[in-house]
Amino acid sequence: QVQFVESGGGLVQPGESLRLSCEASGFTLSYYAITWFRQAPGKEREGVLCVSRTVTSAYYADSVKGRFTISRDNAKNTVYLQMNNLKPEDTAVYSCATNFLGDCTLQSVHAYGYWGQGTQVTVSS
Repeated sequence: QVQFVESGGGLVQPGESLRLSCEASGFTLSYYAITWFRQAPGKEREGVLCVSRTVTSAYYADSVKGRFTISRDNAKNTVYLQMNNLKPEDTAVYSCATNFLGDCTLQSVHAYGYWGQGTQVTVSS
């Protein structure tokens, strides 16, 4: 079955970096775009950044442009989110998902049928 396992979160100070990992199983990762989402306390889940099957990126959150990048290693069935210059407003649970499209097309969260447990990122001094 389709599964996602996110890892790499933690507590960091403003300005520091983290690299999150999303390990996928149960489907052929190389065929599909993968999107990172985040959900802050009391807020709706929002799309952050996507990598297509052709390794192009699409930013869904303007606030992370210039700070976050996304990459994929299909051989390891893993997608990474490199987060630099973290800010307190980046605090959230980060999750990855796919809508089983090859290109990055942000849809309602309901179109992404499978979710992992997410990984908590807390940015605080």
